[in-house]
Amino acid sequence: MKRKLVIVMVGLPARGKSTMARKLGRTLEMDGVKVRIFNNGELRRRLDIDADTSSSEFFSPANAKGVGIREKISRMTIEAAQSFFAEGGEVAIMDASNVTRERRRTIAAAFPDQPLCFVECLNADDEALEANLERKAGLKEFRHLTPEKAQESFLKRIAFYESIYEPLDAEANRILVDSFDSCILQEQITDVLPYYDRIRDIITTRVVRNLFLVRHGETHFNREDRIGGDSDLTDKGRDQANALAEHFATVRIPIIFTSNYKRTLQTATPIAERQDPCSIIALPEFNEIHAGVCEGMTYEEIRRKMPHVARARGPNKYRYVYPDGEGYRTMEDRVHRGLKKVFFLNNYDENIMIVGHRAVNRMILSSFLSRQEEEIPYIYMPQDRYYHIQIDPHKRIFELIPYRSVLTTW
Repeated sequence: MKRKLVIVMVGLPARGKSTMARKLGRTLEMDGVKVRIFNNGELRRRLDIDADTSSSEFFSPANAKGVGIREKISRMTIEAAQSFFAEGGEVAIMDASNVTRERRRTIAAAFPDQPLCFVECLNADDEALEANLERKAGLKEFRHLTPEKAQESFLKRIAFYESIYEPLDAEANRILVDSFDSCILQEQITDVLPYYDRIRDIITTRVVRNLFLVRHGETHFNREDRIGGDSDLTDKGRDQANALAEHFATVRIPIIFTSNYKRTLQTATPIAERQDPCSIIALPEFNEIHAGVCEGMTYEEIRRKMPHVARARGPNKYRYVYPDGEGYRTMEDRVHRGLKKVFFLNNYDENIMIVGHRAVNRMILSSFLSRQEEEIPYIYMPQDRYYHIQIDPHKRIFELIPYRSVLTTW
């Protein structure tokens, strides 16, 4: 006998519901479960509706026409899920805000023979939420608006949802999730739910479809063996960036994450120009180690002018902190926070690219490879290759891949 379950997503817009729904759906599908996601927003955008459904006023509780259309869309997705079960489906994921108890009771009444599990997504991280709102404002449905007007419209839409928001409280089976930290805050399970152990594992496990971890191209400081700074790319570095753009021209990359430094932005720009569309999001968490009093110096100058620094750093590079600066250990928390932002802002089924720095990329890679801390400062991080990382519950892939182009002469 097939085990059937309805997963009902709950939460305000831009809180990571759809990303979580895709993560749940894709992983269960890989387990051999017949699963399908029913997304109200996608259906709304596909339908030929006599209304501007991207307008914030469409979502006003006082807009009777908008309320009627949204209720109709909800009924359509429910009917589609019922048909899915009738055809042998096992798990239906209802992906919508579902912020009122009335809406949730309607869904429950539509599936009297299947257990329901409600998953409410929260995000208390203001920076991540702000970045996600900026990205949402760039969606196709807002293309007719300026970025400022689009964000204003989306914020007003959220305010309408907030005005009627009723958190989970009476539902028999409910899970409260922090979608930024991928952790379960609360859970109340009354029934014996199929797939429940797997669902908890999926919610709390980082799953990576494809992550391309790239080091920026050669800079003038690289050529001079200087550390830190905000140097531009050399001609060779620009050739490397163009080679990367050519290499990834046929690979869909919707977002490239960089640091705030010019060398990562200059490397990312030609790659983004070959994508349509592609956003570049600069995260300060991915800035390179700040070398304090040693910023801009060569290693030879440090050995000659500050021999005490060279001696102190040698025995344990991971725990060493530059005077008035940072070290691997002290930047660990911010780099991991940057990674959380990346996975929160990226849709689960999309490819990810990070263009970073040697030390930062070592920290990122080590979080997937579980390297010992004393090994991290020595992880190989070349400028003519990139790391490809893929992680799901069934396998882990780590590849160091070279790239070449007719532009390169080195």
